[in-house]
Amino acid sequence: MRRVEQVMGFPVSLRIDDESASEKTADPVFAWLREVDARFSPFRADSEVSRLDRGELTPHELSPELTEVLGLCEEYRIATGGAFDVRLPGRGLDPCAMVKGWSVQRAANLLSSRGTSRFCLNAGGDVVAAGGPWRVGVRHPERADRLCTVLAITDGAVATSARYERGDHILDGRTGRPATGLLSVTVVAPSLTEADATATAAFAMGAEGVEWAASREGCEVFAVDAERRVLRTAGLPVAG
Repeated sequence: MRRVEQVMGFPVSLRIDDESASEKTADPVFAWLREVDARFSPFRADSEVSRLDRGELTPHELSPELTEVLGLCEEYRIATGGAFDVRLPGRGLDPCAMVKGWSVQRAANLLSSRGTSRFCLNAGGDVVAAGGPWRVGVRHPERADRLCTVLAITDGAVATSARYERGDHILDGRTGRPATGLLSVTVVAPSLTEADATATAAFAMGAEGVEWAASREGCEVFAVDAERRVLRTAGLPVAG
């Protein structure tokens, strides 16, 4: 079973290799992601995030899900010394850097909880997979038609942060300016919540972010710095 939908501003594709899978198997996944977009998007005036940012909600009135997301955001802000920050001066609250990986991982958990054992869920290039082996390509940061490497993933997640899709959209919260020092950073982790947030945080930190990401438990890293040097951890699951 294969299905693709545009959700949260990017294509989300789902492939399920279980013989018992049908279109209905995918319905809860895309319904959840559409719900997340409606509730957590800072670009929707009626979303929970926008209402909180305008002061219409107090912390005690937030949903458990948004409370969880904001808690994770605070953990990463502290861990990066402020480089990862969803509350930048002069800008509204924008937890998208956390929401994407967190919500897609929850969607994958929905599949697993309902007995789906072999699938690959790709959200705008960030992947969570189960029942592999699956092969996941890491795009070259400057050439769209080239790959830097190919990873072998059985059960886990891969996320990449770079400039090639959206330009200088990742800011260093310590300076408020676009992050420099890296062209791209890819993180492999047990969950997409961890992989995506760690990749974004590492990119925001710049060159020092590679060592920081590599020090996090369960994370493997592949990065290309501003001088076009490749940096990678020893445990990176490169396909043979």
